[in-house]
Amino acid sequence: FRKQLDRRLPFLDFAERYFISALHGSGVGDLFEAIQTAYQAAMIKVTTPELTRLLEQAVYEHQPPLVRGRRIKLRYAHQGGQNPPVIVVHGNQTSRLPHTYKRYLANFFRKALRLVGTPIRMEFRTGDNPYAGKRNKLTPGQIRSRKRMLQHVKK
Repeated sequence: FRKQLDRRLPFLDFAERYFISALHGSGVGDLFEAIQTAYQAAMIKVTTPELTRLLEQAVYEHQPPLVRGRRIKLRYAHQGGQNPPVIVVHGNQTSRLPHTYKRYLANFFRKALRLVGTPIRMEFRTGDNPYAGKRNKLTPGQIRSRKRMLQHVKK
């Protein structure tokens, strides 16, 4: 029966399974302890420096894959909410981060923070490029040098 549950509910890998009997009332005591533990895990408060340190440790142990030949840099993390815990990760090109790496980070945070019986919501935010839409203005000396160089290239 456990294998069937694992096969049908793979998205609930964070939840513990308890078998109770409605007829005999057995297993209910364990269930209430698990509910209390899950509630405490869902209401956890974690500081930004601690989450950032955990993020750096996760990236050190397993680097994000390259996207279009460029490395995705995850800068820092902070808590965005509770019940369920929300962890917001800031970096560049986070929208291109593979789903498998996001799942790795969620599992890493769950293990490091010892969260039992509660899901973790991960949000990824990308900062704006400060140079987007700005063209490099060349000085008159750079323009002369460029013209001189292009004359040699065209021949």
